[in-house]
Amino acid sequence: MNCIAVDDEPLALELLVDNISKIPFLNLVGSCRNPFEAMEVLQDKPVDLIFLDIQMPGISGVQFLQATRPNQMVIFITAYEKYALESYNLDVVDYLLKPVSFDRFMKATTKAYELFNLKNKNTQPESAPDYIFINSEYNLIKINLADILYVEGLKDYVKIYVEKNPRPILSRMNIKAIEEKLPSMGFLRVHKSFIISTAKITSIRKNRIKIGEVEIPLSDNFKDELMKFVHPSSSLKGE
Repeated sequence: MNCIAVDDEPLALELLVDNISKIPFLNLVGSCRNPFEAMEVLQDKPVDLIFLDIQMPGISGVQFLQATRPNQMVIFITAYEKYALESYNLDVVDYLLKPVSFDRFMKATTKAYELFNLKNKNTQPESAPDYIFINSEYNLIKINLADILYVEGLKDYVKIYVEKNPRPILSRMNIKAIEEKLPSMGFLRVHKSFIISTAKITSIRKNRIKIGEVEIPLSDNFKDELMKFVHPSSSLKGE
């Protein structure tokens, strides 16, 4: 698993590089003193995981993630606890506080490696995983795609409604982030705040979609995509 290390403190960067060298499944492809150097490495080399300091001059690690939204997994390594809550909103793999023990470092990298393997186990569509993992209440929760009814976005959180579960699963992430986790085949964004499982649709009437006894609003901005699913030549016309 290719990784880069980003920290403006020479000693902290040296220790991080040394820890990485002890992990057999990690391959360091870049050691960077700031996010700008990291950006250059990301453009030139394939990277799967970023070890990222937060407090750096010029641009912080949080600002770097918010601005670039990299596809790579990220583990924050910082001396400050105050960014922990914000890190969950950024969907990072883990949040390590300096000084980091090697045992804690190993635990974080193992989590990243497991996620990496889950993502890359099968690249063929017919062999794609039929589940996703979601961070919820400091746990990684496995959710079977076939059990998902719909997802509701609430600004910085999402509620994932699943069959046979009286309470939705709450995760600190935005609706766009969960949309990227869900496969395009089987799930549709139908409103700025809702994603539905197409298999669970009971009926469609005007600007409302029923899933069981629940009515989901249908936005005009997403109506065309729904119609492509229902029938390529269909159009919603109110009765």
